Amino acid sequence: MTTGYLSLVLHAHLPFVRHPEYPDFLEEDWLYEAISETYIPLLIAFNHLRDEGVKFRLTMSMTPPLCEMLTDSLLQQRYVNHLDKLCELAEKEVERTRKEAPQFHAAALMYRSHFNECRDVFERVYQRNIVRGFKELQDAGYLEIITCCATHGYLPLMSNETAKRAQIQIARENYIKHFGRPPRGIWLAECAFNPGDDKYLHEAGIKFFIADAHAILYGTPRPRRGIYAPVITPENVAVFARDTETSEQVWSSEIGYPGDPDYREFYRDLGYDAQDFDYIKPYLHDDGVRRNIGVKYHRITGKVDLHLKAPYVPEWATNKAAGHAADFLANRRAQAGHLHYTLGRAPLILAPYDAELFGHWWFEGPQFLFYLFKKLHYDQDDIQPISPIDYLTIFPENQRQTPSASSWGAEGYNRVWINAETDWLYKHQHAAERRMVELAERFPNADGLLLRALNQAARELLLAQSSDWAFIITTGTMVQYAVKRFKDHIHRFTRIYEMVNANAIDESWLAEVERRDTIFQELDYRIYFPIA
Repeated sequence: MTTGYLSLVLHAHLPFVRHPEYPDFLEEDWLYEAISETYIPLLIAFNHLRDEGVKFRLTMSMTPPLCEMLTDSLLQQRYVNHLDKLCELAEKEVERTRKEAPQFHAAALMYRSHFNECRDVFERVYQRNIVRGFKELQDAGYLEIITCCATHGYLPLMSNETAKRAQIQIARENYIKHFGRPPRGIWLAECAFNPGDDKYLHEAGIKFFIADAHAILYGTPRPRRGIYAPVITPENVAVFARDTETSEQVWSSEIGYPGDPDYREFYRDLGYDAQDFDYIKPYLHDDGVRRNIGVKYHRITGKVDLHLKAPYVPEWATNKAAGHAADFLANRRAQAGHLHYTLGRAPLILAPYDAELFGHWWFEGPQFLFYLFKKLHYDQDDIQPISPIDYLTIFPENQRQTPSASSWGAEGYNRVWINAETDWLYKHQHAAERRMVELAERFPNADGLLLRALNQAARELLLAQSSDWAFIITTGTMVQYAVKRFKDHIHRFTRIYEMVNANAIDESWLAEVERRDTIFQELDYRIYFPIA
């Protein structure tokens, strides 16, 4: 008998980073690391489950910028180059550790197998397009892939309704391009919601979105079933809220699974640890500065200094992943049994996470998911893994509510994205948003060079709107890059705006900008025609 439903939701997102003007660019590594450590390992785990006949069900957002990068031929080739270097290094490391560091040899063998399997999956299985792999799993009913705001734009901090609507409509069209049908759900960037934004979701045919717990808990009226059933907004869009208990079990730095002593230590890396600089230099960037390269030989060990970390033992970590999957399931069964009695119907326990937690930050995360779904399939029958869209089919009647303004950032609202460090961004963003609407209204039927210019202006605005720049500035990581990216996109937008007004478009300059910022080739600037 089903006493509860579990909906795991992975949010896969990276900002659009593509620099053809340089032969080698550090921030592109964000994508390459995520492919090797998260996206391909997830595909491998999911395909093993499918091949074993395990009936698993998972929801996963794949944001438009991520899909655009994963299908870009330049970035695909650069990833192959990156992976070739890692395969070469891993081969050398097997020999080196056999002779010089036997305590790391098992891990070296694991890395050689891992990187070679990544290359096989990327090149042979999917011909460099791993979006196809996720689409195939969706078409077979295992995944429910949802979209996100076009460039992860933070809707509550946009200046006008047209700009908000464009983020949703552009995301919808991009999803259709990559997955062959309209999206049924959306992960609003940073789970940020303001009452009234649901009208743009309804217009785009979106059936549900993901929110943090307080969106429902503080909504009007108060929720009868708390966060364990969706509510329906005034625009008939379902809202599913994060279960805080489940999140803490994985996210918490104190009690969460990823902090287990046997798991891989993220902050010890061969890029820094290799004693022979000439040996490791070919695998660094052209500047020769020591950085993480993804080969890590130590386990978390405990609360000890980095230099005291013990060697990583892959077999121990795998056993822990299986044990933690069993513990997670036992907790969900107990939780669902209690809630079923209290609520009077089977609860939905929604567990949303950043996808990059699984593999990149928590190296054993994909193994955890693999074992969890096997245990759900073989070891019990009272918890059923489903997607939010499935729950709406099982329980079509749900409470109507206006959810509260909310986000999943610190303190639950907007402070992470607008504060003393970032408030300067918005006067420039808002001016560009108003100007884009103005351009669309003035030139409703552009063609030729003017059409190219207006479409590129829309791309530059969208890229400037990415919530990633404010987040990076607030958290103090790669601040210089985030500031430069925002300023570059605002500068390019402004120059296009001024050239259009002067009827003097510099075609050679525009062509160079088009070559760099290639996102959304299907884009039509008329999406910014003002809302009536």
